[in-house]
Amino acid sequence: MLADIFQIVGLAWPVLIGQLAIVAFGVIDTAMVGRYSAIDLAALGLGSSIYVSVFIGLTGILSALQPIAGQLYGARRYAEIGEEARQALWLAAMLAVPGFLLLHFPEPLLRLAHAPAALHERTVEYLRILSYGLPASLMFRVYNALANAAGKPRLAMILQVGALLLKVPLNVWFIFGGLGMPAWGGPGCGLASALINWALALTGFTLLANVDDFVPLAIFSRFCFPVWTRQKALLKLGLPMGLSYLIEVTSYTCMALFIAQFGTTALAGHQIAGNVSAVLYMTPLSIGIAASTLVARALGAQRPHEARRLGRHGVMLAGGLALTYAVIVTALRPLIIGSYTPNPAVIAAASPLVAIVAAYHCFDALQVSTAFVLRAYKVAVVPTVIYAVALWGIGLSGGYLLGFDVGGFSPAWLVGARGFWFANTVSLALAGTGLVLYLRAVSRTRARDVVPAAPLEPARLD
Repeated sequence: MLADIFQIVGLAWPVLIGQLAIVAFGVIDTAMVGRYSAIDLAALGLGSSIYVSVFIGLTGILSALQPIAGQLYGARRYAEIGEEARQALWLAAMLAVPGFLLLHFPEPLLRLAHAPAALHERTVEYLRILSYGLPASLMFRVYNALANAAGKPRLAMILQVGALLLKVPLNVWFIFGGLGMPAWGGPGCGLASALINWALALTGFTLLANVDDFVPLAIFSRFCFPVWTRQKALLKLGLPMGLSYLIEVTSYTCMALFIAQFGTTALAGHQIAGNVSAVLYMTPLSIGIAASTLVARALGAQRPHEARRLGRHGVMLAGGLALTYAVIVTALRPLIIGSYTPNPAVIAAASPLVAIVAAYHCFDALQVSTAFVLRAYKVAVVPTVIYAVALWGIGLSGGYLLGFDVGGFSPAWLVGARGFWFANTVSLALAGTGLVLYLRAVSRTRARDVVPAAPLEPARLD
């Protein structure tokens, strides 16, 4: 077991640092905009919820490249990886079109929130700026998937940390103004993110063409048009993956849209709780990505028993660390919230939500790590159904009933934003349980049909 844990941790820690660097974008945005104005902070919370839904849904489709490439790496079929990468870049270009339109014209989504006019205007401005950076984000996702599938997550981590170093001064400049730049407030941090996304994409392409680890893939050795058979294979796995991402994220997005009806203070408190949850989420996400890489390689090398064991140990590691994080967040809750805002009303709104986040995270870790291992098996349809039933059917619907006290049966402590967070926690518990049971069945079936082979050689981490 320890050998598996060390393999997973060896791949997970660069992923974690890189993901934390990206999540730090949101944390920095929230902290800086919170000191600019409460209206801009509320607009940031509403706008980022919509952006994340679009971005995650589209990148979820592109995430199909990682298990496909991982299994090809395990089988040492490098030329096919290059072909899959070219097709994924075409897919990214095609997905960028609807994504841009949704972000540039977000009014239909904003109507659901019944937001005040001032909040509506700032949110639209923020989303329209981000729409120009979305194509670059999708292209960088292809680079990121290849780096992880190759067992080289440090190549992505370095770029993500570098992006964070650029984010801070650009945010200060664009949010608060100076050196000829007017103070843009919330939309200013969107401009900083869009510029950085293009820098990441261009740098990623340069590395794919020149770094020795990617040379055998010959990604840019020739031009090719979209090939329907390969596009169909990417979409067959990617569409349910993207839908599962979308279900997960829209359950949060719709929370923000509904919570906006309780006022800007409630929405600002929700934004702080969401940021805390997002930071915690990065650890099980990184473990899931690392475990998925090792499981996919083991499957590609025809070692399903090893794959089953690695997947099980990855989920156990994610769950154990989540319990530790929950204790820390509970103990340090006042300090955590105080680091986001000095506003007493926002602190009071965020405090009970962050308490719920501690329990929420434990179930979040269980479901995300298990889902990634299942994707290494190229299994995505049943997990998507589990997500839909749990997160939409129970989490969002239950949150609406509790938060708005539909029927008059909701206890007072669950009315408002707390009802939404509580119901979403219950839904994640159900989703995590369902995914674990399904992974057990899938991995057992795959292992039962193959004679055990020699242990998989540990991934090279240099």
